[in-house]
Amino acid sequence: MFDALKNLGNIREMMAKLPEMQRQMQQMQEEMARRTVTADAGAGIVTVTVNGRLELTALKIDKSKVDPNDTEMLEDLIVAAVRAGQAKAAAEMQTEMHKLAGNMGLPPGMMPE
Repeated sequence: MFDALKNLGNIREMMAKLPEMQRQMQQMQEEMARRTVTADAGAGIVTVTVNGRLELTALKIDKSKVDPNDTEMLEDLIVAAVRAGQAKAAAEMQTEMHKLAGNMGLPPGMMPE
């Protein structure tokens, strides 16, 4: 119990740094929104680009590999590629958040997931 209380002195220090932390967080979010990642599904049949806001910004379909009679498969591949792109972008964002938290001296788990 007392181990948890020994860090109370750090709270004042952290509160004093809060405006700078908020500025850095905002700056990092803006930079991440400009970043893009790509992902594909079906061995490259569908390729997507997703930004740091997890928004789909581009979708490409390799027409030479698509069976026009199997649109259900194409639909599934689109969904899979978008999910993969969003997961990749989210993981990159989380990595950057952890770096930022470490640079600010925050203990693990203090940044939002």
